[in-house]
Amino acid sequence: MSQMPLAGSGSTEAAQRITRVQRDAERRNTLIILGLVVVTFIAAMVELSVGASDIDLFTSMRALFGTGTPQDVASVQSIRLPRVVCAIISGAGLALAGAALQSVLENPLASASTVGISQGAAFGATLAILVVIPLLTGTSSTLGMGATALFAFAGAMVSSVIVLAFSRLGLMRPESIILVGVALSALWAGASTIIQYFSNDVELTKVMFWQFGDLGRATWKQMGFMAAVALGCGAYFFANRWNYNALHNGGHVAEGLGVDVKRTRVMGVAVASLAAAAMVAFVGLINFIGLIAPHIARRLVGEDYRFLLPASFVLGSAIMLLSDLAARMVISPIILPIGAITSFLGAPLFLYLLYRGYRR
Repeated sequence: MSQMPLAGSGSTEAAQRITRVQRDAERRNTLIILGLVVVTFIAAMVELSVGASDIDLFTSMRALFGTGTPQDVASVQSIRLPRVVCAIISGAGLALAGAALQSVLENPLASASTVGISQGAAFGATLAILVVIPLLTGTSSTLGMGATALFAFAGAMVSSVIVLAFSRLGLMRPESIILVGVALSALWAGASTIIQYFSNDVELTKVMFWQFGDLGRATWKQMGFMAAVALGCGAYFFANRWNYNALHNGGHVAEGLGVDVKRTRVMGVAVASLAAAAMVAFVGLINFIGLIAPHIARRLVGEDYRFLLPASFVLGSAIMLLSDLAARMVISPIILPIGAITSFLGAPLFLYLLYRGYRR
């Protein structure tokens, strides 16, 4: 008499296969993230060797640790290294903010620039440069640079408070908050235009250069603040990775799994806004990093926020470094505006990703 198969043996084998597939996917995603870290490190090393003075990669590495001619050491440690560190920090912070906003707002177009945060920072900087600083000091001194960053940060946070109000009060669906961002962008742009209308050419030039974006503007103390905000916000996002995974399947599904959806959304918008505001306040308007980095990360590691957040973090830094490298090499020794480079390169890439998604 043939032996009957044990009940449940098929389901056990299926569960084991699923577990093996999950482990393989986790191992693959971990290797991808490590590969992105290596790419970021290589991009940082290359950027240390690129500049007005001709320094090869080996010489720049020696100068980084204080070995070499005084000119090489000063060029690498005082000029190039701060740009590299600022690029890594700001790119990572903007990418993390974009990844979190896209989850809690259930909209793949969400980022600091599409919900009005960057435009609020631009208005704050414009107000500081054209009105506040001339009234207080009569000049744009070093004190004025700090005041500009402070007002830019305040303007970004005002935008985030308005977005939070709409999100908290339930006046609109989460995915429709982008429309609030469009309205805020128009509001801040109109207010900035009115202020600029009564300004002279010299003052307008200062505003224009701030809006171009500059990775060499932030001091080490400011970069320390940016790093603390980026790491703190990143830790919060990673602690809520399972909530974001649940939200990926819709708010009703997340509620069924025990997630406090309203609180998760409000806190996600608040923390993401803080991260984006801290970055934009010190480097200026740099668009598309927070939008494009999470989309590329999804193509590489999928929708699981256990891997999507670290991948976005590293990709944001890598894209910022590569963009700054292009800005410094295209018409060397002239340095092109980093904000223009990220927009020029990011927009076609984003359109391509949208096209690929439509085809799929």
